[in-house]
Amino acid sequence: MLDKIALILVIIGALCWGSVGIFQFDFVAWLFGGQGAVISRIVYTLVALAGIWAISLLFKESTRTD
Repeated sequence: MLDKIALILVIIGALCWGSVGIFQFDFVAWLFGGQGAVISRIVYTLVALAGIWAISLLFKESTRTD
């Protein structure tokens, strides 16, 4: 479950950075009142922690049997 939550947050972060790179528009800052707003900083921190967690997925053995 934690892996899926981390993956969702990493995808949100990737889409946010994509919008910054392509359109120069920070969706999180716009949605929550600027980059310095507490809720924006919480979202940025959660996305960063999810990215760090996702590093562990690179080294995780697959338990799926196809």
